[in-house]
Amino acid sequence: MNTGNPFLVFCGTQSMYLAKEICEYLKCPLGKMNVTHFADGEFGVSYEESIRGCDVFLVQSTFPSSDNLMELLLMIDAAKRASAKSIIAVIPYFGWARQDRKDKPRVSIGAKLVADLLSTAGINRLITMDLHADQIQGFFDIPVDHLYASIIFTKYIQNLHLEDLVIAAPDVGGSKRASVYAKYLNVPLVLCQKTRTKANVVDDIRIIGDVQGKNVIVIDDIVDTAGTICKASNTMMAAGAKSVRAMASHCVMSGNAPKLVDESMLEEIVFTNTIPYRNPIPCKKLKQLSIADLLGETIKRVITNESISSQFIMGV
Repeated sequence: MNTGNPFLVFCGTQSMYLAKEICEYLKCPLGKMNVTHFADGEFGVSYEESIRGCDVFLVQSTFPSSDNLMELLLMIDAAKRASAKSIIAVIPYFGWARQDRKDKPRVSIGAKLVADLLSTAGINRLITMDLHADQIQGFFDIPVDHLYASIIFTKYIQNLHLEDLVIAAPDVGGSKRASVYAKYLNVPLVLCQKTRTKANVVDDIRIIGDVQGKNVIVIDDIVDTAGTICKASNTMMAAGAKSVRAMASHCVMSGNAPKLVDESMLEEIVFTNTIPYRNPIPCKKLKQLSIADLLGETIKRVITNESISSQFIMGV
C-alpha cells in the first residue's frame, strides 16, 4: 500500500509538460513511470512505485501520432494489473473526436472506437476538454467530466478591453459554442457559412451578420489546417472589420497552417495547451494559455467529491 498521497499523477511522454504544471498546482510529485522502447517499434510501460489501492490519474492527450493513444492504453492496463483503486484518464485533447458519426456510407466512427478501447482497457472515469461533439460523452458507460476552455478564454477576452466587440462562429456547426460566448459577454454574434468540396479544403465563406467597424473574435474548438479561420478572417476584414482574432481549444496546426496564419489578416490566434505546438514552422501570431490549474482543480474536486460544474462560468 502506498503510504503517501491517496492519489498519484502519471503522464505519457508527450504530455509531461502539462502534467508537471498540474502537479505544481496540486503540490504533489509527478509519479515515476518508465516507457521502454524496442527495436521493432513496440514499447512497454511500467510503474516505478507502488500504486496499490491508489486513485491513479493518467495525463495523456491522444494527438498524432497514434503512439500516444497506445501508450495511454498500456498505462491503463499496467495500472489495472498493479491493483490501482481507480484509474482516471485525463485526456485534454480527445483525438478522433471529429469522427463521431457516419456522415457518408462505409466509414468508421473513430470516436466510438477510441471510447471502447479506453473502457475495455479499464478506466473508471474520464476527464477531457472541449470535445468536438458533446454526444461523445454518451459513448462511455462511465462518468465523463467534460471541461470547457470558456472560463480561460472569456477572462482573456475581457482583459483585451475591446470596444465594438463581436463574437463569430467559423461555421454553422460552431454556432452553439460561439453563441454562449456572445451571450455571456453580451455582444452580437455573426456566423460564417462555408462550402467545401473535400475535407480540409474550404471553397467559399459568406459572413452572416454585421462586422463593419467591429473587433471580431472567432471561437472554435480545433484548428487543424487553419484554412477556415484564415479565410474567415480575411473575408471579415474585407467586409470592414477593425480587427479579427481567433481562439480555439486545441492547437493541431498541421502542415502549412503556421504560414497561413502569419500571412492572414488575423491579429493573433490563441489556444490552450491541451496539446503542445509541435509544427517545425514557427508562428509569430500564435499564443497558448495554460489549462493546468483548471485540470488540477478538477482532479482535486474528483478526489474530494466536490462539485466540478460549480467552478465554470459557463459551458458550451
